[in-house]
Amino acid sequence: MGLKDELPSAIAGGQIEAHYQPQIDPATGAFVAAEALSRWRHPTLGVVLPASFISLAEEEGLIDGIDEQMLEEACSWAGAWQERGVSRQVSVNVSAGALTTPRFFRHLTAAVDAAGLARGVLTVEITETQEVADLALVISNLLELRERGVGVSLDDLGAGHSSVERMTRLPLSEVKIDQSLVQKVTDTSTALIRAVVEHAGERGLRVVAEGIQTQEQLDRIRELGCDRAQGFLIAPPMPRDALDELLLEADRVGRFPNV
Repeated sequence: MGLKDELPSAIAGGQIEAHYQPQIDPATGAFVAAEALSRWRHPTLGVVLPASFISLAEEEGLIDGIDEQMLEEACSWAGAWQERGVSRQVSVNVSAGALTTPRFFRHLTAAVDAAGLARGVLTVEITETQEVADLALVISNLLELRERGVGVSLDDLGAGHSSVERMTRLPLSEVKIDQSLVQKVTDTSTALIRAVVEHAGERGLRVVAEGIQTQEQLDRIRELGCDRAQGFLIAPPMPRDALDELLLEADRVGRFPNV
């Protein structure tokens, strides 16, 4: 039996879980948010990365179940910290198809309400390279999210060919610069990142640099004025308990270690 055959029972049985990757303020090293990323805790293969099962879930019509589970877990995590009196922002990736379905928006509203999240705590991430069949409907739905206090992030900016159009037309609160630009330390990539930061600043958008692997890359995006940094140099994605321990330590010393 292959992953395709095992996936329905894995989703139903709770084997798909959220791992969280921290985001920091590059200027201070302080924790500011975390991104929830799906992982399949397979009983024999161990932790399976999303590249091995997300496309299968989309092909088999199972992606809604994963989207909804990630929303529930992310909201629960942020809600638990909020009950302690600490604001922890969290972002969740959503599939392009979900943005046109009433079911997704009902589930999102229910997850936010169940966790009692304050405005601005949750952000949904849209991948820049995803095809959007009905852009007008997506824009309308995203505007409703923004009115509810949910942020909207354009992920992988620079990896596709419609970056400027998406930045202009979508009701965004954030853009995430793709790791292909962040990790390529050249004059061209630096100029492109600078242009994104300037354009985002004119629109009042937060800028996150993803895929940070070296100190040189972190220093560069700091100098260019990116608001947040994310990548393995800071911390890899990790289970909820491990993240909570790391954040408690980061709060104690006022910044993430080794950053």
